[in-house]
Amino acid sequence: MNVRRALPSLRLPPLRLPPLRLLCVPLLGALLTGCGIRATEVPTDFGPAPSRAHCSVTGDDITSRTPLGLPAQVFLLCGSSLVALDRLVELVPESGAAARRVQVAQGLLDQLAEEPSDTEKEAGYTTDVRRGLTVTGPRGDEPDDTLRLSVAPTDLTTYALAQIVCTFSDSEAAEGDGSVILGGPDGTPLRRYDCTDEVRTDPGAQAPPSEDVTSG
Repeated sequence: MNVRRALPSLRLPPLRLPPLRLLCVPLLGALLTGCGIRATEVPTDFGPAPSRAHCSVTGDDITSRTPLGLPAQVFLLCGSSLVALDRLVELVPESGAAARRVQVAQGLLDQLAEEPSDTEKEAGYTTDVRRGLTVTGPRGDEPDDTLRLSVAPTDLTTYALAQIVCTFSDSEAAEGDGSVILGGPDGTPLRRYDCTDEVRTDPGAQAPPSEDVTSG
């Protein structure tokens, strides 16, 4: 009689396999590396950031324009704002405060109309003031600090007018109170323009605030 002894059954723990998607990642990386392509993580570089004008120039570049003259500042456009740059305005000896005021104003106009240097262009500076503008003093019983342009202020671009107003109002061409009286050719009404923080921050938004000026 054959007697068969029962063997104890062996129970193996279940085999846990990683999900298929986890196996594919290192496999794909190995394949890419073998092909000479380096695998990368989630892309975070969407290209270089847009360039921004840094509005900074050296003093050497500024003073090299005019070796001698009256130290002054002109407001040029940089980005969306007005930024002051140092200049030297050439003066011819004249007698009287009125003549000097006009001479300073004309020198500043010429500087505003001059094309920025290469260094200033690289820094983001531009100007909207065009060459050929001239300025004269008061006529008749107009206020002593009147400046009349060869073009009516209302015919200038908003940017150009802002540049002129802020440059004149911060110079010997005006009374130094942050404003300047401007007019155009004969017969053009006079107005007192203010260079405000809003004008310097966003000169293209609107013309500088102004009010009527009466003669005498």
